[in-house]
Formats: sequence, C-alpha cells, structure tokens
Amino acid sequence: MEGRPRISPWAGIPCVPPRAVYDGGSLFTLKTYFESLTRRDDIGANSYLLDLDGCRVVLDAGLHPKLEGLEALPRYDRLAEDSVHAIIVTHSHLDHTASLPVLMDQQRAARVYMTEPTGALVEAMLHNSVNVMKSKGEELGIKEYPLFTHKEVERNVKRWRYEPVQRRFSLGKGTVAEFFDAGHILGSVGVMIEHGGQRIFYTGDVNFEDQTITKGASFPQEEVDTLIIESTRGAHPRPEEYTREGEVLRLASSIRRTLERGGSVLIPVFAMGKTQEVLMMLSVLQDSGELPECPVYIGGLSTKMTVIFDEFARSVRRNHHGFEILKEMDLEYSPRGKRKAIQYKPGCIYALSSGMMTEKTVSNKFASQLLHDDRNALLMVGYADPDSPAGKILEAERGAKITLDAGEPPVELWCDVDRFDFSGHSTRDALLDYILLVKPRQVLLVHGDPAAKAWFAAQLAELLPETVTIIPHPGDRISLCAPENG
Repeated sequence: MEGRPRISPWAGIPCVPPRAVYDGGSLFTLKTYFESLTRRDDIGANSYLLDLDGCRVVLDAGLHPKLEGLEALPRYDRLAEDSVHAIIVTHSHLDHTASLPVLMDQQRAARVYMTEPTGALVEAMLHNSVNVMKSKGEELGIKEYPLFTHKEVERNVKRWRYEPVQRRFSLGKGTVAEFFDAGHILGSVGVMIEHGGQRIFYTGDVNFEDQTITKGASFPQEEVDTLIIESTRGAHPRPEEYTREGEVLRLASSIRRTLERGGSVLIPVFAMGKTQEVLMMLSVLQDSGELPECPVYIGGLSTKMTVIFDEFARSVRRNHHGFEILKEMDLEYSPRGKRKAIQYKPGCIYALSSGMMTEKTVSNKFASQLLHDDRNALLMVGYADPDSPAGKILEAERGAKITLDAGEPPVELWCDVDRFDFSGHSTRDALLDYILLVKPRQVLLVHGDPAAKAWFAAQLAELLPETVTIIPHPGDRISLCAPENG
C-alpha cells in the first residue's frame, strides 16, 4: 500500500485450520470444496471460498454490520497470500462488498468480476466507508480504521472487470462463470460456475418478485449439482393475504391521513436501493392521484446513489424504463455540510437515510423534530435490527422515551408508527420453489439466521430426501457434489 506500511489487518489473529471436512461418500470429491469465511452463524461479512481442483474463487467480500474493527472482517487469514484466482461480487450491499479492498490487497493477482452497475455503486459505497471508518476510528478509538484509503479504492477499481448478465466468461484453469439477474437491487446477480462437468449456482441475495423499479430474478431453471442459496426470510412466513399492490396502497393511505391532519411523514430508507424504490413508488402514487402533490425531501447518501441509479435507467432490465428520478421528480434536498440540519416543515414527506436510523445519520437527527408530535408519522419500509434506533421505536409504546443518540436527551414518542413489507429478499416459499425446480444434488444454506436455515433444512428433508442439505458453519470445509457422470 502506498503511503503507509503494508500490515496484515488480521495480524495477531491465529490462523485456525478448517474445523471440519464433510465427505458425503462416493457422490462427493475433496478435489472441489466450499469453505465459509464468515465468523458467525448469522447474516453479515458474507464471503465464501470455492476450490475447484485448484481454481480458487471467493464469492463476495463483506463486513459485518454489527461489529467493528478486525472482528467485522471475514476470516481472510484462512487464505494464503496470492492464492485466489478470482473474486466475484454479486451485488453492492456492504455485507457483501465492504471488505473487498482488504481482500484485493491480500490477493493481488486475483481478477475481480461484477456487473457494471454494481461497480458504480460499490465504488461510491467504498469511498463513503472510508469516511465512516475515519470518523469511527476517532470516536471509538479503533486503531485499525480505516481498513483502506480512498487511494486504495481508486486503484482497486482499475482491477475490476465488468461482465453483463447471461454471457459466459472464463475464471481460468478450465472454470467458466455466467451472471444471472437476481432481482435484488440494481446490478445484482447470481452466478453459475462450471468446472469439470460440475454446475454450482450461487444465488447471492435474490428476489423473484417485481419491486417498483427492480424486476424479479431471471435465474437458470436447469438442474444443478450444488446450489448455494440465501435463506434470509426462512424463519417467517408472509401473511397469505399480502400483496405488494395492497401494501403500496396501505402506505399511501397512511401518508394521506398524516398530511390531511397537518403533519409530515418520515420514511427512513437505506441510501442504496430502498431510497430509489420508495421515490419511484411516491411518484407513481402522486401521478395516479392516490397521494397529493407535496414536497418530498431526500438526504444523506441517497442523492449520490440516486444519481447512479439514474445513469443506468435505460441500460438495465427494470420497470419504469428510462425514468430518471432526479430529473423527473421535483425533490427537495437536505443541506450539505455536517453542521447543517434539515428543518421540519408540516405537509412534507422526508425519505432520509439511514433505514435503521443509525446514530449520526440524517434520519436519526431529523427524527428528534418529528417523533414528539402526534400529527406526524414514522413509516418503516425496510429491515430494522432490534438493537437499532428504528428497531427500538417499533417495539416502543406511545409516550415512551426514545434514545436516538446516546449523546442527546431522549425524545418522547407520540407520532404514529407503522411498518411495511417491501423486502428486497424473496419469501421462503419462493426460495423453496426454486430449490425444488432445479433439484440440486446438494444444497448449502447461507445468509440466514439459524432458525431460517433450520426451516429450509426441515422442508428439504421431506420434499427432496435424496438431496444432501448442509448448513455450513464458519470454518467448515465441505466437499462438493461431483457431476452425475463424474
């Protein structure tokens, strides 16, 4: 690394060998294996190794969103330096990308593959991560922060290779890959990897249903040997009466009631993906007359991310093709600069990041102006960790005192609070249907809490008894299913 000594970010952490090897007998071969590089059995710091007869491929490179410093990294100490041939990034969320510069510094010869929209989003998010880590390093005294610099990100980008969906490309050593639209967020993909007759499909994060902008996944339907699949929503069924159209109208009704009584609405949104989905939803509702025209504010990182979404409005598979949000919507913007704060006005919609109202973010700071007034409404449209300010508000009763920021006095909660299901992840039933469709000889359940994975394992034991279903744990090395004619 130029400008500072090259120190391994996992220095001092003992290199622990893989804890277990799963060998299922004659159907499996230790020449090809999967190894989880995650630290914990939950969602976060997603990163997995495939070793295919010596062609070593890392799938995703995230940071754990609830941990800090070295503990947030995947276990890259399990990888020998310059031992990886290729790195595949399925989409731009930080739990899949935020440690990419660390991995690339360790694996300097590895080729890095993603789609072009993912590349644009990841570049912006990594630069923002540098700023966040610098602030946290100073505030929390984390000496390892930042884990990488702006200059390192700029150098990294030059090594990225952009591949379109549904066009095969070589990973080297007789291994080929192909991206398929995952329907999760702009640029997201699942990837089919073929080696020596083996067909391995990694879904990444997937949504088979259309969202407001993003079309549902278009995945291969042929049988595969090994399926590595997310299990995020496995622990909870969706209500049978649910429809996305009904949920949109329920959101519109809540906003309309709030505006009619002279209040304003805060919709905390993740800057990348959820912001753009919500803004497009508001535009459609206003055009149809379901919502009145009113000022719509956005703030935080959302504007920068929306610029990127608009750049690809005509070049990707999506709904509302060609619609550029910043050009075609009359939006208001929060003031730029750390010392300037967005000011509350009645009769407005505030779509502000972050989605979980994390301390120091625009939505968190603004909430103190809105929560105390019963004319207002706080409407949640994405996941909220129970320990986050958003999660705590969802569990609180009216009149409770809410601590938004540990350095500020609590705020009484008198506004309406509601939550809406606009998840970018597939339901468990849709994921199960896909598993049954492709009839894998082996399923690896990843990206889910233990209860979610357990639900899938129980279903597959009954519905696909000949399929070997495995829940990988951190450090497990799992032999992959050989091709049927292997």
